[in-house]
Order: sequence, then C-alpha cells, then structure tokens
Amino acid sequence: MSILGNERRLFLQDEAETERLGQELARLVKGSSDGLTVFLEGELGMGKTTLSRGVMRALGHEGAVKSPTYTLVEPYEHLEPPVFHFDLYRLGDPEELEYMGIRDYFSTRSIRIIEWPERGLGVLPEPDLEIHLEREKQGRSVVVRARSALGAALLNEIELIGPGS
Repeated sequence: MSILGNERRLFLQDEAETERLGQELARLVKGSSDGLTVFLEGELGMGKTTLSRGVMRALGHEGAVKSPTYTLVEPYEHLEPPVFHFDLYRLGDPEELEYMGIRDYFSTRSIRIIEWPERGLGVLPEPDLEIHLEREKQGRSVVVRARSALGAALLNEIELIGPGS
C-alpha cells in the first residue's frame, strides 16, 4: 500500500462533529508508543482549533483551548501523551522556529498539532497525518491524508464521523 495518496474524505456537519474527529485522533494515539505530528490546513474559521480542542478534551483537558496565534505554541504537558499545539499564522520566517527550539518538541513521545504548517516549510518535519478542512454548505469537507507509515496505520483505524455514523 502506498502511504502517499492514502486518504479518507469526511463531511462534518457542525462543530460537534469536528471536535469528535479530534477525539477520534486522541483515541487512536493514546495507547501508542509513538509520537504523532498532525498538520491542520484550511482558511481562517474552518475548525482547526475546534479539532485541536477535541484532541485535548479526549485526553482529559478541562480548561479552555485557544489558538496560540501570538505565542506560536501552547503546551499541554499534563496530558498523556503530552500535546503541543502550534499556530504558525503569525510566523514571519520559518527560521524563527529554530530559535524557539522546535526540534525539541519532536524528540519526545507527544502529539504535535500544527495549524498553518505551510509557514514553517523547510524547518518542520513531515507530518504523520495532514488534515485539510474547507467549507461545504453549512458544514466542513475534510480530507485526512497519511504521510507516514504511522499515519497510514491510524488512518485505517479512524471510525467514521459525520452524518449517518
């Protein structure tokens, strides 16, 4: 099976279903001994932070989950596995990631969720999963692509989410 091109297409009717997709990712990774890197792509307001909130809540986080637009990374180290939520929207230059010690975040067994990953090209490692969200009618069309063997294994385990599931 080719990893590249291994994808699932979903339609998410609302915010609750978007959060459920994040919960499903957390369920799959919770027992894994591997870390996971997820790229979230889509225009402003497409649900990237909502999906991230689903991951954190499924792992036991009870507080607010906000997009770390100004801080670049919000750590949730109390979770198991730890989650590092990046938002690179305001990143001026990918080299800034080197100054903040980006490689340290990828050396541990953690979940790394990265919004606006295209702004870190050349510095960020390849993701395990790439999730693209875009508006479709009142909901969201989502494409989840595997970009590694781990991503392909997880993609094959994702339970259907969306109308009729």
